[in-house]
Amino acid sequence: MIGKMLRMSLVSVAALSLSVLGAQAQDGQYGVLMKTLSNPFWGAMGQGVEDGAKEAGVDYFVQAVESDQAAEPQLNVCNTMLERQPVAMITAAINSTNLLPCLKAAQEQGIKVVDLDGNLDQAILDKEGIEITFRIGSDNVAAGAQGAEYLVSQLGADATGAVLVIEGLSGNITGQKRAEGFAEKLAELAPGLEIVASLPGDWDRGKAASITNDIMTRNPDLVAIFAANDGMALGAVEAAYAAGKGDQIVIIGVDGNSDAVKSIKDGRLNASVAQLPYLVGKQAVENVKKALAGEEVPSDIAVPTLVLTQEVLDDGSEPLLEYVK
Repeated sequence: MIGKMLRMSLVSVAALSLSVLGAQAQDGQYGVLMKTLSNPFWGAMGQGVEDGAKEAGVDYFVQAVESDQAAEPQLNVCNTMLERQPVAMITAAINSTNLLPCLKAAQEQGIKVVDLDGNLDQAILDKEGIEITFRIGSDNVAAGAQGAEYLVSQLGADATGAVLVIEGLSGNITGQKRAEGFAEKLAELAPGLEIVASLPGDWDRGKAASITNDIMTRNPDLVAIFAANDGMALGAVEAAYAAGKGDQIVIIGVDGNSDAVKSIKDGRLNASVAQLPYLVGKQAVENVKKALAGEEVPSDIAVPTLVLTQEVLDDGSEPLLEYVK
């Protein structure tokens, strides 16, 4: 049902609620709170949740908000979900703090809380006295580092020039870790490549394009752009090609979503560090079932990442490509 709904126009996404029908759930419903299903990344993760739930034989419902910047509406949706008394809340918080009241209430009700895609800051959770069952997602620092490694493989360790980093939403730990991982690894591998700006693009394609235009104007020697997600990377691609510099600037995104894959195949976006969101969603459901059954589950579950390039996609032999949706 989710696969079908994801293809529909999102009219009132804040109230979106999808559920698997006919599942024989022994442990009650799982509540799954995404950011926005209008983003292909979260759409792929939703498909993984659906397939994981079918295989595990569990019942669940999914809700999401209009955009990945709608922090307050997401808290309202989270609180509404608690009224259905799920046995677990699998949540992808928009930032490290917006869902804290809801997660605290869930904990008080004995509901298992899962950090989907690693959006919660452990230090903040500890301060608030909130215990999560586990967090699952990619290692975002490592993903950023992979972006830097790819860049250096293209330009060389002796390369010089200006580099732009487009961060995610200000205060979002996911984007911060990706940007940090990229910057640290780049300084280690190619100190001649200088990050001249590291600016929040708010996960927004249009804002990323605007940032790219501004930095290209101020830095004619711009040689590379690292964006903390694919939507922003594609905005950078559009701006670079519009300025006649599309083949002069190496542009790297993160997520490996369907739009990025198409752009890579078309020879426009150079690379994307694929987070394999489908696998994240699938394994999240599988591990919640284990935790509810009393089985031991690691507190941190890292799903592998894969640098997607035109060569990797054309070759097709990489086993992890199965999970690129």
